[in-house]
This record gives sequence, structure tokens and C-alpha cells, in this order.
Amino acid sequence: MGRLSRSLSLAAVSLAALVAAQGGAHAGAFGIREQSATAQGLSFAGAASGSGYLSSMFWNPAVITMMPGWNTEASLSLIVPRVDINPLPSVPTFAFGGSGDIGQDAIVPASYNSYQINDMLWVGLSTTSPYGLVTDPRDNWAGQVYSRSSKVFSLNVNPVLGIKVNNWLSVAAGPSLQYFDIRLKRAAAVTPGAPSVILDGDDVGFGFTAGVTLTPFAGTSIGIGYRSRIDHELEGTVTSPAGSIPISSDLTTPDQLTIGISQAITPALTVHAGFEWTNWSVLETPLVTGPGGVVVTDLPLNYDDGYFYSLGFDYKLNNQLTLRAGVAYEESPIDTEIRSTRLPDNDRIWASVGASYQWNDKLTFDVAYTHIFAKETDIRILPGHQDYEGLPFVADVDASVDIVSVGLRYRWDNPAVAIPAAPIVRKY
Repeated sequence: MGRLSRSLSLAAVSLAALVAAQGGAHAGAFGIREQSATAQGLSFAGAASGSGYLSSMFWNPAVITMMPGWNTEASLSLIVPRVDINPLPSVPTFAFGGSGDIGQDAIVPASYNSYQINDMLWVGLSTTSPYGLVTDPRDNWAGQVYSRSSKVFSLNVNPVLGIKVNNWLSVAAGPSLQYFDIRLKRAAAVTPGAPSVILDGDDVGFGFTAGVTLTPFAGTSIGIGYRSRIDHELEGTVTSPAGSIPISSDLTTPDQLTIGISQAITPALTVHAGFEWTNWSVLETPLVTGPGGVVVTDLPLNYDDGYFYSLGFDYKLNNQLTLRAGVAYEESPIDTEIRSTRLPDNDRIWASVGASYQWNDKLTFDVAYTHIFAKETDIRILPGHQDYEGLPFVADVDASVDIVSVGLRYRWDNPAVAIPAAPIVRKY
């Protein structure tokens, strides 16, 4: 049970990171970046400086002061991954075959609301899913002792207060409540038909978001946003053919810093750039405890930090239609030294296009499409690898992702009589 317990405990916390296995979520390790149909059309360039309109508050809550009146924005993103793990002939269990497509299609919702109290104060509320995935390889495959099906679900509720300090500076902050749930399976043995061992765990944690926007010149918007780390103490069980035992494990979702700049070139053309740092190295090596608080094992995650660089533009073709496009490069926190069947993550390139159509002065529709090109990826679980459990496993990973997002923006009050907001330094 010791080896099994160690493997399952490792998977329990690593499962979250499975999200970025190019198979469910796409923000390095276990983050979901698809929180805005508008910003996605730019590959999230300028997300912290307002390129995503109200949904930019996910990255920087201070952007709500750019939105006069009472506003709602909602989006749905369909993530269609394809991830195949193909073992090499040298693997002892090669005859059992590859994983098949472990990527499962997923729909990620997000919603945002803001209300302007007066010419200085705004309140806002976002409901998002920052982490999550569903992956499902074939039950009987060459790497089944390292992973079978895996699921992560999260829900984050974040009220904020925004203050327009003056015509060029706004700030905002608010608490963040996050529910986090995991369920994962692995085979108890290498033989086909072996029973599964299942781990379940969940928790509610608390953190905060904060941000600032600067408009130093007409046509220029700069945004800096911060999402804090959130500590979770997962409580749950491990169920195996031998029975069920309670376990707990500390998991910290990482803090994140996002910087954006939006620059109007002409009245119709705006260029956006973005940078994002995610502190994945905060995970380190958590401990897992069983009954009586006895340490069962540790969890050698040992990620690097993640980085995301983006550039995009939008062009207002006429009073109703805006077109946009963007590219991005993402440095994964996972490399070959720690990559496993649960984490076939690697560096990747994003390419996106999008459009908005303003139906009237209250209602706007958004749509975006992204294709993610993954760098050539391999898995090398050999003696010395942190996941090694006595079965050498060497494989190549074939992965790509398509994402389609739709959204709408609605203004509930009458724009003609609303309180003016911060000076608009780019088109809205």
C-alpha cells in the first residue's frame, strides 16, 4: 500500500496540474485562461489593460472603472483538445497500446458584473472557473499504473470595489472565495482489467485580487493585476480493492501577476501587448497525511514558474463591427525532468482571431477562435524521475487544441443618462 499510496497522493495534487496537459485547460499547469471571449480573440494581449472589456477584471479588477453605468458580460468557451500518448517499443507494457485521445471536450463559463455608484466608486462581481479538466485515456493501456481518468473542478467568486482616484489612476481589490474538487483514477496493477484506485478530495479556500490602471496619455492604457495564491487543504479518501482510507493534502493554487498595455494608433486601430507570470514553483513538495496525521508521503511537484507573452490588435471596421487578432507564446512550468502521463505539458504558440458586433447601444456579441500549437513533447519516466514506480515508461505526445468562445455584453441602464466613467482612452 505504501507505493500505491505514494502514487495516488502524488496524483491527487498533480491532477490539478493535469489541466494543462493540453487537454482541458490552457494556462500552464492547471490553470484555465479562457475567461473572456473578447480577450481570447487577441490571444489575451492587453487583458490587464482592458482589451477584454468588463471580463478583463479576471486579470485586473481595476478595469471596472472603465465601464460607466451597470454592465454584465458573460462568455462560454468550448475547448476541444487532442492528446495522444504513444509509448515506445522499449516500454515493458508496450503491447497494451497507447492512451488513445485523453483530451475531453469541455465548456468553460464565466460571468462578470459591474455597477457604478458615483463618479468615484464601482462595485463588481465575477464568477469564474480558474482551474479544471477532464481527461480520460483507455482503461487498459501501457501507462495505466500512472493514470486513468482524471477530473478537476473549481469555482471562484470574486466581489471587488473599484476607485477612480483621478483622471489617470484607478485601483481596485476584493476577496476571492474558491471551491476546488478533484477525482482521479489509476490502475492498481499493470495487467489489463486491473481494478482502479480512486482518489477524491475537495476544499474551499480564500484569497484576493487587486489591480491598478493608468492612463498617462490620451490613447494609452496600462494595467497591472494580481491574483493571490489560495491555500487548500484537500480532504477526501483513497479507495482501492483493499478498502477506503481518509487522507488530506495541502495544495496551493499559485499567485499570478499580469501586465497589459493598450495603445490607440488611429481612432479605429488599437494595439495590445501582455505579459503574465504565474508562480507555479510555490507548489514545491506538499505532504500527504493519513489517519492520525501520519505523513503518508510527499508530493514532488517541483514546477518552474510559467510565463505568457502576447501581442494583438483590434480594428473598428464600422460603428457596429470590430475585428481582432493576436498571437502568444507560453513557457510551460513542466519540462521532461518532471513530465508524466498526467502532465504532458509543454511550451506552445497561440494564434487567435475574433470579432464583436454591437447590436445596439446596450447589447454586443463577441466570438473568438484559437488554435494552440504544442511544441514536440516526450515523456521519460525512468529511474530518477520523481514519478518512477518501478515501470519504465517512455512515450511521445501528439497534442493540439482548438478553442471557440462566444460572449455577450449588456448594459442595463440608459447610457444617455448614466454617470460618466473614467476618460475613455481606447474604444469601447
